[in-house]
Amino acid sequence: MRLLLIRHGQTPANVLGQLDTAHPGPGLTELGERQAAVIPEALRFDSIDTIFASTLHRTQLTARPLAFDRGLDIQVADGLHEIEAGALERRSDHASIRTYMETVFAWGAGNLDVGMPGGPDGHAFFARFDADIAVAAASGATAAVFSHGAAIRVWAAARATNVPPMFAGLHDLDNTGVVELIGSPDEGWTLLSWAGVPLGGMPLVDTTAVDPTGEALDAS
Repeated sequence: MRLLLIRHGQTPANVLGQLDTAHPGPGLTELGERQAAVIPEALRFDSIDTIFASTLHRTQLTARPLAFDRGLDIQVADGLHEIEAGALERRSDHASIRTYMETVFAWGAGNLDVGMPGGPDGHAFFARFDADIAVAAASGATAAVFSHGAAIRVWAAARATNVPPMFAGLHDLDNTGVVELIGSPDEGWTLLSWAGVPLGGMPLVDTTAVDPTGEALDAS
């Protein structure tokens, strides 16, 4: 089957560079609403059978225009939410951001015992995300799954058999960027494309925002 992992539209926390992972989370900025609005046209020639979104408000708002356009229900899944920041929640300082991103990328490299400060380890993340991807994979030939920056990047690079886990840390995923894979939970996944910019293209990129869960890990 074909899997389109779509990051949610821009939120106020994305603009401020904050780790904002708690439920139900913020809505979208005005730019985020515009990013969501162009998704139906950007995917006009893609056949989509089912639409899934996380339990966080921002993914459901992002999925809504596509669901309306295709006449499909949004299936809210418990395991697709962002990787919890734990004790780092709402922080935006460089040290906290780096701790968060290095932790999640360690999971992608297979070091699942590493724990987020005051939060989960990699075993917990992959268990919940894998479970809901399995449901999406059984739902039709193509599923659009609306999720989050760190979660999509870490899961896709870890599960795709044709790229190394470090791929996630080296490639951006802007708001409404899409990662496309084919395969199945049993046979494995192949990465087809990693379109890091918004589905509406460069005019919908906010170059002024500090967006840690969507940006490549710097070397400093």
